[in-house]
Amino acid sequence: MRAAKARNVYPIALDLRGRAVVIAGGGTVAARKARGLLDAGARVTVVAPDATSVLREAAANGELTLVLRPFEPADLDGATLAFAATNDAAVNAAVVAAARARNLLVDDASEGARGDFATALAHRVGPLTFAVDTGGVSPSFAIRLQRELRERFDERYGRAATALGRAREYVKAVVPPEQRGAVMGALAERHLDVLAALDPGAVENEVDAAYAALERKDQAPHDATFAHLVCATRASALAMWQTRHVMSELAKRGLVSTVLQISTKGDRQLDRSLVELGTDGIFVKELERALRERRADYAVHSCKDLPSRLAADMRLAAIGPRADARDAFCSERYASLEDLPEGAVVGTSSPRRRALLLSLRPDLRCETIRGNVDTRLRKLRDGEFDAIVLALAGLQRLELRATHTVPFDPAVMVPAVAQGALAVEVRAGDTSLAARIHAIFADAATELAVSAERAFLRTLHGGCQAPVGAYATLQDGVLHITAAIAPPDGAFVLRGTDSAEAATTDEAEELGMRLGERLIAEGGAELLGTTTPLAGHLFLLPRTQERPSRIAPALRGAGAEVVEASDSDDALLALGGRVPHALLFPSSGSVKAIASYLAALRERPPRPMVAAMGEASSAAAREAGFPPDVVASDASIGAFVQTVTHYVMTRGDN
Repeated sequence: MRAAKARNVYPIALDLRGRAVVIAGGGTVAARKARGLLDAGARVTVVAPDATSVLREAAANGELTLVLRPFEPADLDGATLAFAATNDAAVNAAVVAAARARNLLVDDASEGARGDFATALAHRVGPLTFAVDTGGVSPSFAIRLQRELRERFDERYGRAATALGRAREYVKAVVPPEQRGAVMGALAERHLDVLAALDPGAVENEVDAAYAALERKDQAPHDATFAHLVCATRASALAMWQTRHVMSELAKRGLVSTVLQISTKGDRQLDRSLVELGTDGIFVKELERALRERRADYAVHSCKDLPSRLAADMRLAAIGPRADARDAFCSERYASLEDLPEGAVVGTSSPRRRALLLSLRPDLRCETIRGNVDTRLRKLRDGEFDAIVLALAGLQRLELRATHTVPFDPAVMVPAVAQGALAVEVRAGDTSLAARIHAIFADAATELAVSAERAFLRTLHGGCQAPVGAYATLQDGVLHITAAIAPPDGAFVLRGTDSAEAATTDEAEELGMRLGERLIAEGGAELLGTTTPLAGHLFLLPRTQERPSRIAPALRGAGAEVVEASDSDDALLALGGRVPHALLFPSSGSVKAIASYLAALRERPPRPMVAAMGEASSAAAREAGFPPDVVASDASIGAFVQTVTHYVMTRGDN
């Protein structure tokens, strides 16, 4: 038999709110159609000699009008649509004829080809409607697809659509017409969990941020500026895989690049441990030098290799989608860590992995292993080690494995900060290029998670090789972070977890800083043997809001004394005649709050260092006679704290 030929149909979304619709028929099919029409807001009239209990109950509740008699053509007068849903083909044909005589569109449930349209199966979630129509070829397959839609598209999609609806109204109010489409397009590409978690206030913040990014992009030179980009990267197989992946994603959107391979200090000196080499940024500094010398336009890094504080003249353009962040146990002879015999030799170059391994198995011998992923696996096969520990992401990207490759539980072997994520770094002043790369490659959920992890590490003043782990995940708009701090011998591991709703980088960083401050207070500083780099520094932070500051605790955690003042009198009283080492201006209002104090301070040397967050606060500080010494790379609390700390540590104060 020949398969039935599907009709070519034109799908539309019809607004039936308040419109009259007539259904001829009182059976199950009629009841199903009536329910769908009622859900769409239509005024439904059902005409039939008899009706199911469902229809009778709906009529008794006032949801629809039920006329218990045979169909008459006049029943269609004033209707918008008609449905022939009886079990009598002759009656259905009469309904179709009566509808055609009145130029009404009609659906014939008994013979689809005779009608004008067919109602699709629908899955509704919030304001979204997913419709399935097989053209009458396979109704059972349509039912399956409807079920799969229900399983795939849950209530998060409805919340995300609602948030975008609120954003659309705000966009109409604040964004010029010619740029509204671009702003809404950028918002629609945000991660689903981020969109679903946006409350009305956060929606407006997201619109403002998207519009600001668009303006920065529009102010850039024409695209010829990006006609030929150079990407700096390490030359290892894994680094090249990562770089080609990023370059491919950028090329799809018009940013074409060539590669500049660079051998870093960490790549060249394989006979020494990372600790001996000086652990912070050893795989990064040469790539940054290429950026400074303009031999390259951007660099691709394993995000875990980045120091917790970037150099002031550098910025992260984007953090891309994260691969599996877990560590993996690798062995040719032993199936798991538990199966290793006493005194087994395990290879790792990571102080974090060494400490956490020894906390689990203090009887093991942890030896340094250096080299690329394939080199380490070769050493394992050659019997130099009983087992090694590697990042699962690298193994998966290179499609490599040992005979026994077993992922660790991330709650036990807490991954390195940003493990599994790729980062794109550019010069701080290349805002246009950064915005283009971010729009193409950034992953919102990963950026939130990594921002929390990096803020945790910064709070501990740890570098990329500190014996510290932190791992964050975003689930239904809630960011969860778990962390661990251990001494080199793994004798004791301090662990902690925290969670909070997070839709912005500031909120993610606040969560990471909060957990870091808590673990410091619980003994983390002693485990790390860390110093307080801002110890002995007195900062004045004017306040214009009553809610607790997130800037002050972060700076106090680094050892600074921070005086918060709501006005000039507060400042004078709290300082007690002392002159602060630094004035911190997070807003233009904070400058105005202590205007009279600043006027007197101008006549009293020495002049404090001045830090500002953004252009508005910079302009206000200059007007008050205190031009900023340093301005945060972007107007966020995390960037402001990082900028202040880096400036004080590298340049000192007056």
